Amino acid sequence: MRQFTAIVNPTAGGSAAAAALLDVARPLREAGADLETQYSRSLAHAQELARDAGARGRVVLAVGGDGMAGGVGGALSGTDALLGLVPAGRGNDFARALDLPTDPAALAVALLNHEPREVDIIEVESAVHQRTVALGSVYAGVDALANRHANNATLLRGAASYYAGGLRAVTTWRAARYRVTVDGQEHLHTGYTVVAANSGYYGSGRLIAPDARVDDGLLEVVMIREAPRRLFFALMNELKTGAHVRRPEVRILRGKEIRIAADREVPYGADGEVEAILPVTVRVLPGALRVLC
Repeated sequence: MRQFTAIVNPTAGGSAAAAALLDVARPLREAGADLETQYSRSLAHAQELARDAGARGRVVLAVGGDGMAGGVGGALSGTDALLGLVPAGRGNDFARALDLPTDPAALAVALLNHEPREVDIIEVESAVHQRTVALGSVYAGVDALANRHANNATLLRGAASYYAGGLRAVTTWRAARYRVTVDGQEHLHTGYTVVAANSGYYGSGRLIAPDARVDDGLLEVVMIREAPRRLFFALMNELKTGAHVRRPEVRILRGKEIRIAADREVPYGADGEVEAILPVTVRVLPGALRVLC
């Protein structure tokens, strides 16, 4: 019987995280599993708690959104520790990529019985953030600005907050000139964004990179070039299904190490959490994390 340590940040996600954990905790304990809960003071403290629990042979449950999953997952990467996710954030995009059950009882069954899967992670380096880890994607441009607006939203949650943030960001965005280096080869790009995706989803269920796989050892690089704003709004709607990749304004590359720079201050984000300015270098770490899914 697996033993679990749930890590919760009481200041991020609030009652949603507590409620999500409670719903999963009940069937876990009814099955006879040992479950302890640790409350973190910060993401760094959550990582410290995760490393300690993993070293004790316990399954570490990241309770929260993609940022919490990435932070805890980064702490466990390169070890034999098992990560479990209890989605309770705005986006939950990495859980979506893993096809995790949304029903708490079904999720408990997966955590108790399913075999771990080795998945890739993204190592992120910049002048500001010397080394961080992301599970889903790193994105530089209008989507990073949209994510900032979504995180600051008080009246909207989930997909609605991302959509509203996107509309606000697009109306003020001017095209940036990017230099995107993929495995040593430089590509010039003028447009809205560059996304280095390990998972296909970002922005609360938008399928930015339909062919991305979390265990293929590669990152999908999605570049959306300059276009009339009305076209970009149409493209935003196509992100629901991934149909945008058929447009000539969208270019997709694949690689293991990507450096993104720009001719002006362009924000980038990672899994909805990191907010910084280009340049940034990202690289895939194949099979670095063991996840129950």
